[in-house]
Amino acid sequence: MGGTVGRDGASTGTATDADVLVVGAGPTGLLLAGDLAAAGLRVTVVERRPSGTSNLTRAFAVHARTLELLDARDLADELVSRGTPVARLRLFRPLTLDLSRLRSRFPFVLITPQYEVERLLERRARAAGAVFRHGTRLTDLIQSSDEVIAELRDGEGTRSAVRARYAVGADGVRSSVRTLLGLPFPGGSVIRSMILADVRLTEEPAQLPLANGVGDVFAFIAPFGGGWYRVMGWDRSHQVPDSEPADLDELRDITQRALGSDHGMHDARWISRFHSDERQVPAYRQGRVFLAGDAAHVHSPAGGLGMNTGLQDAANLSWKLASVLRGRAADPEALLDSYHSERYPVGRMVLRSSGGIVRLAMAHTPAELALRSLIAHALQAAAPASARVLGMVSGIAVAYARPFGSHPLTGRRAPDLRLAEGRLYELLRKGEFVLVSPEGVTPAAAAAPAEAVRAHWASDRRDALLIRPDGYIAWAGDC
Repeated sequence: MGGTVGRDGASTGTATDADVLVVGAGPTGLLLAGDLAAAGLRVTVVERRPSGTSNLTRAFAVHARTLELLDARDLADELVSRGTPVARLRLFRPLTLDLSRLRSRFPFVLITPQYEVERLLERRARAAGAVFRHGTRLTDLIQSSDEVIAELRDGEGTRSAVRARYAVGADGVRSSVRTLLGLPFPGGSVIRSMILADVRLTEEPAQLPLANGVGDVFAFIAPFGGGWYRVMGWDRSHQVPDSEPADLDELRDITQRALGSDHGMHDARWISRFHSDERQVPAYRQGRVFLAGDAAHVHSPAGGLGMNTGLQDAANLSWKLASVLRGRAADPEALLDSYHSERYPVGRMVLRSSGGIVRLAMAHTPAELALRSLIAHALQAAAPASARVLGMVSGIAVAYARPFGSHPLTGRRAPDLRLAEGRLYELLRKGEFVLVSPEGVTPAAAAAPAEAVRAHWASDRRDALLIRPDGYIAWAGDC
């Protein structure tokens, strides 16, 4: 293929072809790339970081719904074996969530570094045939009615281009894709001057993860594997720019005041200061370009929901793009539009819930503390309210709007059903719809795709379910 010409008139060199260009090789981009490549599509991943993973990552919590999605990709068991399952999650005193009550194969939150998630997802994407271009930046993005042209520049200044049918910006909070699309990212900072570090502890806390806010300070400790602990600390009375150096003495002081002990923290392998915003882009799709993960929404670290929400964005989008590109969608535009209509409300919910958690955790006035205590005790005492919080934090309760008149199960998450052919999430590893019905019965009303996996109940159930590749129920009915 010949070269292309950029908006400034300069040649961009040779252009390559792809079905989908994924910008960003974090967890969101990697899951998306792996799904699309596994579907037989040509995928190019552009990442500005050099090749190789970094262990200096902020995300460390993988919730139950995300583990289910990883299970559908045959990655969950390996990830769990490398992490620390935690069945009780203390958001702040006295509110503790008992995750063992979750009706999931994974009734816990898995504490593991983000780089472990990235390692597994990248391995899968490469094995499926995704092409990676590390050390490369996106400099321009041009759309037409039938393609997207991405102009790129590598670390040596060499320019090139990728022509793709679609592009996805999974390139984080400072997304180049979002900027080039000219989309706003409204919102603001929810917390400033948070200190983050990986440290050793002389004394391990009796309960982990451990979090609490007292007066003007808040601190959090979680096991990070290999004898390391992730510690976050914040002091309302000392909020300085992110560029201000952070040191271990400052973090020790905050932790001592918030938790009653610094647990003998020492030997920080890294420490930094950061701020957290609450922002959401108004449109997850613009033409042939989509936004996912932190490029579409960013929020406080409370509840550990960020990486999880991005991975669930990718799982929602990947099968829809694959269906359209393989000519299987009856209404391609409506299917692609459903990515925004389904995931935007989830992103908005996560912003509100994580923001509410962090504000309650950092309560300091008598009125705020009284309100926090009231809410915490109400949640602990009322089983339905507690279940709703568990479902929100774990992702298990996420559901999508169903068409008027459809079955009440439509749009809801499908649990890991016991079937005659095995577990549902093992069958979902094929990347196709799964139609479940009684033995010998094929419900015509389900309108299952020809490629759908046929499965049968391992019990005497007489209904039928059509389950999407992302594990949500597309249709339900009696037989």
